[in-house]
Amino acid sequence: MASLSPSLHLPCNSRTGFLGKSQGILLRVIPAGRVGFIRKTVECKESRIGKKPIEVPSNVTLTLEEQFVKAKGPLGELSLNYPTEVKVVKEETGKLRVFKTVETKRANQMHGLFRTLTDNIIVGVSKGFDKRLQLVGVGYRATVEGKDLVMNLGFSHPVRMAVPEGLQVKVEENTRIIVSGYDKSEIGQFAATIKKWRPPEPYKGKGIRYQDEIVRRKEGKAGKKK
Repeated sequence: MASLSPSLHLPCNSRTGFLGKSQGILLRVIPAGRVGFIRKTVECKESRIGKKPIEVPSNVTLTLEEQFVKAKGPLGELSLNYPTEVKVVKEETGKLRVFKTVETKRANQMHGLFRTLTDNIIVGVSKGFDKRLQLVGVGYRATVEGKDLVMNLGFSHPVRMAVPEGLQVKVEENTRIIVSGYDKSEIGQFAATIKKWRPPEPYKGKGIRYQDEIVRRKEGKAGKKK
């Protein structure tokens, strides 16, 4: 019997070995501990809201100091502190732009949020905001007495609420409440507190609702058929 070629009896190294020098075949053995996944950096998309420029009216004075912005207008004065993930820049055209300083998920979230908050303080001190509520129900009515809002909502006693500083409350036709001011968050908070006294119930729709709110109604229990 013919003997095997001596080249086939060469030892194979655990890291790199040759099976037959004449063939030139190289085998590479990768240790199990070195096997892994290749990480790929994914860049976050820019927020559609965050990249929009902010118009600054001529009657608004801005003060920019690193991560701090203060807006002063005919209706009042508001300020805003920015997190380190975003920054605000005033362009030569006078418009404001909010930029991300890092590419992270949180920065992408803060980008759109603080662009909206910046626009709110500028619009607030120049034009102001308002929130309208409607009272629905027999005997439900509201009046303004001094600096208090007084509402009859079917309780044994009227509900009296002090109007916060910086807000104005007006009542039309005894059933429509208008909350106005220059701080949008304060307006929304006070309007939500008013509504909390009598949220609209789903059967007859009685209660306090926002003017543009759609109340989903439920069908009442039907009587037994005879």
